Amino acid sequence: MTSTGVRTEAEDSGPSGYAAARLRLLTEGARSGPPRRAALAGLTDDWLAGLFGAGAEGLRGVSLVAVGGYGRGELSPRSDLDLLLLHDNGDPAAIAALADRIWYPVWDLGLALDHSVRTPAEARRTAGEDLKVQLGLLDARHLAGDLGLTAGLRTAVLADWRNQAPKRLPELQELCAERAERQGELQYLLEPDLKEARGGLRDATALRAVAASWLADAPREGLDEARRRLLDVRDALHLATGRATDRLALQEQDEVAAGLGLLDADTLLRQVYEAARLISYAGDVTWREVGRVLRSRAVRPRLRSMLGGGKQVAERSPLAEGVVEQEGEVVLARAARPDRDPVLPLRAAAAAAQAGLPLSLHAVRRMAAGARPLPTPWPAEARELLVTLLGSGRPTVEVWEALEAEGLITRLLPDWERVRCRPQRNAVHIWTVDRHLIETAVRASEFTRRVSRPDLLLVAALLHDIGKGWPGDHSVAGEVIARDVAGRIGFDRADVSVLATLVRHHLLLVETATRRDLEDPATVRAVAEAVGSHGTLELLHALTEADALATGPAAWSSWRGSLVADLVKRVSAVLAGDAPADPEAAAPTAEQERLALEAIATGGPVLSLRAQTEVPTEEPSGEPEPLGVELLIAVPDQPGVLPAVSGVLAMHRLTVRAAELRALELPAGVDGSVLLLDWRVAAEYGSLPQAARLRADLVRALDGSLDIAGRLAERDAAYPRRRGVVAPPPRVTVASAASRLATVIEVRAQDAPGLLFRIGRALEDAGVRVRSAHVSTLGANAVDAFYVTDPRGAPLPGEEAVAVARKLEEMLRG
Repeated sequence: MTSTGVRTEAEDSGPSGYAAARLRLLTEGARSGPPRRAALAGLTDDWLAGLFGAGAEGLRGVSLVAVGGYGRGELSPRSDLDLLLLHDNGDPAAIAALADRIWYPVWDLGLALDHSVRTPAEARRTAGEDLKVQLGLLDARHLAGDLGLTAGLRTAVLADWRNQAPKRLPELQELCAERAERQGELQYLLEPDLKEARGGLRDATALRAVAASWLADAPREGLDEARRRLLDVRDALHLATGRATDRLALQEQDEVAAGLGLLDADTLLRQVYEAARLISYAGDVTWREVGRVLRSRAVRPRLRSMLGGGKQVAERSPLAEGVVEQEGEVVLARAARPDRDPVLPLRAAAAAAQAGLPLSLHAVRRMAAGARPLPTPWPAEARELLVTLLGSGRPTVEVWEALEAEGLITRLLPDWERVRCRPQRNAVHIWTVDRHLIETAVRASEFTRRVSRPDLLLVAALLHDIGKGWPGDHSVAGEVIARDVAGRIGFDRADVSVLATLVRHHLLLVETATRRDLEDPATVRAVAEAVGSHGTLELLHALTEADALATGPAAWSSWRGSLVADLVKRVSAVLAGDAPADPEAAAPTAEQERLALEAIATGGPVLSLRAQTEVPTEEPSGEPEPLGVELLIAVPDQPGVLPAVSGVLAMHRLTVRAAELRALELPAGVDGSVLLLDWRVAAEYGSLPQAARLRADLVRALDGSLDIAGRLAERDAAYPRRRGVVAPPPRVTVASAASRLATVIEVRAQDAPGLLFRIGRALEDAGVRVRSAHVSTLGANAVDAFYVTDPRGAPLPGEEAVAVARKLEEMLRG
């Protein structure tokens, strides 16, 4: 409310007194934000009540009602006055005269007015036909006249809204989606509309309407503060421009920032983005809950009739250790203990992104409240899960935002705080720095089949602009940060060096290709020296394209792509002398030799399971972190070993993280040949199977009595199909000149249960022998190399090798 002096002046002096008091209120520096909005609403209430009282003498059954933003008391300096003159079918001429006594003084002062004159029945009928009218009436507030009339309308409108919520809420959601499509996302726009853009004031009002329906509610923590911040910015914008505008234009941002006491326009935008991000995330969670409730209401009557009553128990489907799917969301398993499992947040996030499902708000908040920090360096599982999350494509964005909303991202990657919500004042960029980094990872996930180290590509995509939060050249600063982050994540020294090079030179290819003479040998040599190796060049090429595509439509074109490809071809020729030599078989260890001799003696498979661990460097008192389990298998040389072993592991839900298969040289005097498989595996969830059980199933698989394909198909059919990630298509190539003794077939595909079994069976069906194999799982990507020969042990002829690769790729695509 305003002070007594202001009220008296407004009442005694009429429109001029109100105008003077209003001007003084808006120009004094003592009040701003919510106190000033409340004072302005109170001042306006008193003035309008005076106008109503002067014109309504002798009238009964009439009231003046504020609706919409004015009803909420959110009057910015240039806000419209949303008014409803409510009556109970009194004298039409008297009602019209009263309306004129109120509307004309408002217009005379140049104030914008949205007005209507209706009976309660007419107001309810109009609300039923026009969703925007109904939303405005939800905030109806009595100003003057018959209080009972206003209260009756409010009660009826709220009852109508709650009764009609199953129908009206989907309409409201569609309205919000259409507005977002037109106006864009407030949290990324350089000139955002504070009201209409997604995450703006209209969305905040929509969340209030959802809460009023009693059907669902928004996450409330921080929501009121985010709304207040946007209103404060709008107030300052109105005062700076003198106009009723909601668009925060570039030329106004410095003045608005100064009016709010902020350092500069970037600080202003960052605060706006943070508020919009919170409102957007609250909207995502709320609309998801609305959908769940409405689906539940639609299904429940049918279930009750089928089951004879009783409460339905939500189905829970396991996704990973401690993580399950329930009602279309990823939640924590009942036995999950975030306080004892520091990797759980990444495991849940990777599982959600891979399944194409959202993380539940409750799960994220529980992990944020209870999860222990990861040790330094991270355990291998955590690093692989981060790579899996980054490589999941478009679903990564929603999952990342859920983690960020509860502070988990900056807890995992403290350097993220400097780029979070940081604007980019460049017309080419369409995202803030942090979202651009995630978009680059999304784009890079499409190129994981082009590189031999997709894990390094995805992490480089995440970090390539991390230096933009620091002074100076962001590439130079980013190199330093990338070295530190990569080391903490747990990459070895060689990989850290590659990542630092990628971040330092992520602009090198496109800038050289578009600004330098590629016919000059010195230009190409300089790039080759900066890159250093063919593998790094391959990664840099993919990162360059992903970065440009994630920047905006103006940053990449077929012309730029052809120039960069030409440069890469020339640099690759300079680096050709660094081609890798044929892999050499390592001498067997004593344990490997013992297993091989036992396999020859028994004529069957012999295996051992042994946990692999690493000791954390910063917590010497802590327990070793598990890397997985080393599985050693020795089998007398025979057809079908690769599909048999990989199929049995898939049946027991063991994920293959790395694998090697090779023929073992036996000591002189020992007849026979043995294949040695040295694999690192981990359980998808639950405990590891017993070695004896694995061996028994392997014996049956090798003698043909175990139908692995049928068992895997039955298991897949037993679980509901999920949308999951739309992964890049698999790529199978023949590596020419990679070996003199065998044909090398390289497979790059999305990792999945049974993938190695399908590859092994396809190679067996093609009539080739697998002489050795080198399998690695990098996040969600399988990067495998198979050294194959014909039945006589010779490399495959060129055309036959290409045909085998083509058939294998067709099988994987199918």
